[in-house]
Amino acid sequence: MALKQISTSQVEMGMFVHSFQGSWLNHPFWKARFLIEDEDRLLAVRGSALDGVVIDTDRGIDVPRQDEAPPRAPVLRPALKARPPMPAAQSPAAAPIRAPIPRTATVGVAREFGNARRVAGQARKVISKVFIEARLGKAPRVAEVTPVVEDIYASIERNPYAFSGLMRCKSEMEAIYQHMLSVSALMVSLARQLGMSPQETRTAGMAGLLLDVGVSRLEIDPMALAGGLKDIDEDLWQRHAYVGRDLLAAAEGVPEEVLQAVARHHEQMDGTGFPQGLDGRDIDLVSRMAAICDRYDLLVSGAATGDAMDPAEAMREMMGCAGAFDSEILARFQEALGVYPVGSFVRLRSDRIAVVVDQNPSEPALPTVRTFFSLATGKHAKAKVIELANCFGEDAIAGIADLTALGLPPAEELREQLLTVGAK
Repeated sequence: MALKQISTSQVEMGMFVHSFQGSWLNHPFWKARFLIEDEDRLLAVRGSALDGVVIDTDRGIDVPRQDEAPPRAPVLRPALKARPPMPAAQSPAAAPIRAPIPRTATVGVAREFGNARRVAGQARKVISKVFIEARLGKAPRVAEVTPVVEDIYASIERNPYAFSGLMRCKSEMEAIYQHMLSVSALMVSLARQLGMSPQETRTAGMAGLLLDVGVSRLEIDPMALAGGLKDIDEDLWQRHAYVGRDLLAAAEGVPEEVLQAVARHHEQMDGTGFPQGLDGRDIDLVSRMAAICDRYDLLVSGAATGDAMDPAEAMREMMGCAGAFDSEILARFQEALGVYPVGSFVRLRSDRIAVVVDQNPSEPALPTVRTFFSLATGKHAKAKVIELANCFGEDAIAGIADLTALGLPPAEELREQLLTVGAK
């Protein structure tokens, strides 16, 4: 770490702020450490009443010497393993993260499950066709996948949690297809939480849907993903990012943000990702979002390790990945899904097991749950829906539930049974 104190007037685009000199009342930022990569943030620092700023020149640009021209924005490093570099499209500065637009669900989770299931069934046919054509070297057309994104977008507008909850239930869909649908829905949810416009949100959803299209061009059986990435050759797997990017670049009308996300969704903020080992200076906003959504779904689906994680456990692991992901976007991701996402199994203070069936947007750690099992008796308990944010201490979450020794159905089947109760 190379730290240097400078005046606010010396701050330039591309610098990494390590800390502020002066009272926190004198600046508008809720966190002290961030990369300056947009004009609004730069002007806010320069216009503040701070005594000075400490920058980290290992993570951002330095102040130019008197005999140097002002530093230019960082450029992409060459790819690993002597691969020819990707097409040199300049990364736009990450767009400022806006406040989320308050939205309320117009349809309950249980009712939207039916709509979401129909969307998933129709989307499966489209994704399957995209994969088959991609294997034959034909780039997917935007017109083919746009209706899928529109349907996902509409479902999440009706209820922000139902589609992602459905993806945690039992499915006969091939693992890779379910992963693509799930990540698309997660990207739409996160984009809404970041205050993106409807068009930007749809672009993010399309990026999520196409992140792993490159897998179709590799010698990988899509069914193998269900057993975990540990069984797939690492060098082969890393190729899917740039193979997918090159495939989509051959198609007409694919937004540049989608191409970048497909190429960079495994890059990490600390530079330890692949295929190029980029760090935060070179990773655009949609790619940062994609890295979070993709990793979360790999954890909850079991593709990351071979063992599916409870959504709440996966969220907890994600929040502990310091340095890998953009911390501000990750915080918004948790707000979007909740500390205990829909479909999580939790142990209550009353010694009952419950499943999370809905969220309270203003209280991410206090969801609505449905009880179904008593640890005290070791038997099924009468179902009861409890809004933990409004139950006045009647009950509370004590932790993530361990279902392994309770003699219950598989988690995916149990979720579907419990989440669809009351569906019409």
